[in-house]
Amino acid sequence: MPLKNHLKEYRARLGVNQQEMGALVDTSRQTISQIERGDYSPSVTLALKIAKVCDARVEDIFQYEEE
Repeated sequence: MPLKNHLKEYRARLGVNQQEMGALVDTSRQTISQIERGDYSPSVTLALKIAKVCDARVEDIFQYEEE
């Protein structure tokens, strides 16, 4: 999958688990887990919510890489 992410690192900086991160961005723990594993690409809206909670830019957390 060409979308790489650093969500796990940003989540660790915040000191929250996947369940708590999901609650902060109004999604499930399973979705956060899938994003971190690279099994799911978030919508633009969800990516923006995650970036806001992490106090980061979307492009700092998510990077698109050509295969």
